[in-house]
Amino acid sequence: MTPLLDVQDLTVVFEGSRTTVTAVDHVSFQLAAGETLGLVGESGSGKSVTAFSILRLVQPPGRIVGGRVLFEGLDLLTLSERDMRQVRGARISLIFQEPMTALNPVMRVGDQIAEALRVHGLADAGAARARAIELLDAVRVTEPARRVRDYPHQLSGGMRQRVMIAIALACRPPLIIADEPTTALDVTIQAQVLELLRELKERFNLALLLITHDFGVIAEMADRVAVMYKGQIVETGPVRQILRNPEHTYTRSLLAAVPGMKAGG
Repeated sequence: MTPLLDVQDLTVVFEGSRTTVTAVDHVSFQLAAGETLGLVGESGSGKSVTAFSILRLVQPPGRIVGGRVLFEGLDLLTLSERDMRQVRGARISLIFQEPMTALNPVMRVGDQIAEALRVHGLADAGAARARAIELLDAVRVTEPARRVRDYPHQLSGGMRQRVMIAIALACRPPLIIADEPTTALDVTIQAQVLELLRELKERFNLALLLITHDFGVIAEMADRVAVMYKGQIVETGPVRQILRNPEHTYTRSLLAAVPGMKAGG
């Protein structure tokens, strides 16, 4: 069966005046429809650059220099910027790590959700507002009809992350990329957001590319895992297999860092 997303030999460099750093080095992985793939590694391993590369959002001096990103059979790296804008949000959505910087501080949250629908021509103003309320309800924001009029600063960190998830879901894309979606949250809220993501994934049959440095999150959420180290994928496989029998020393060190978790446990 053809994968929903097929990343082949993706290579991204950052070019300075004196040196060139390879941030993503011939990375390949696949993601099936409805599957959760965990991309795990420490900060600076290239996970987020990989995510931004899929959506062609890498900023200079970063540059994609090789590889293919096949999504629904199309190589995203060959599309025009105009065609790529039709993919972002509508077919692939990104949940950012820090909602306070991703959300517009002077725009009501309901308008930000509605904007995602209007940009892609999926609803007029009235329908978009009604859909925004539905989406806030779907992500378990209390009193959604009132909350659509709030600004981001009026919401807690957990609520802001729920708004980000609502925006990501607005156009019902088949693939969501979640870039460290719980890092900025306390442990209790983290658990609630992960549970919400799991529930929404089942409800809407989403494929989820979950980017994290935390193997505990991977163990809880993912079907398969790809371990990233210094810009390369060093190990990949079903989560249970990797947990029980990690082959790479880096994978073993990541597992050792999780309280109560050890290789083979």
